[in-house]
Amino acid sequence: MTHPAPAPRPAAPPVPPRHPARPGPASKPSMAALTALVARELGVPPRALVRPTRGPAAVALARQTAMYLAHVALGQNFSAIGRAFGRDRTTAAHACRIIEETRDDPATDARLGALERALVAGREPAVDRARRNVSGGRA
Repeated sequence: MTHPAPAPRPAAPPVPPRHPARPGPASKPSMAALTALVARELGVPPRALVRPTRGPAAVALARQTAMYLAHVALGQNFSAIGRAFGRDRTTAAHACRIIEETRDDPATDARLGALERALVAGREPAVDRARRNVSGGRA
């Protein structure tokens, strides 16, 4: 006795990607773009942000600001931020706490918000460029 040949199966529908809305790695700014933006806006040399020494207060503040933006705008974890700046992860966490505390001041909050938006959009910050100090001090 012979059995009839099995009917061919219909083709399975294509499987959609698991995370179709997740942006790719090319959509986020690089750490180099972040350090260049922060250094330019705060008036310090970009290389000063990654030097092994603390440096003057203006450099330390710029580094803390860059670490904060790396965490908030780029979504980097503290370990990656620490490595990028030649510091420990706990230093990156401390920098984020320090900068977050300064956001209570409306001017500082606006400045940080403008830097974050500019970084994500890849453009110049829309803030008063005469005031370069994030903490609200003099230019």
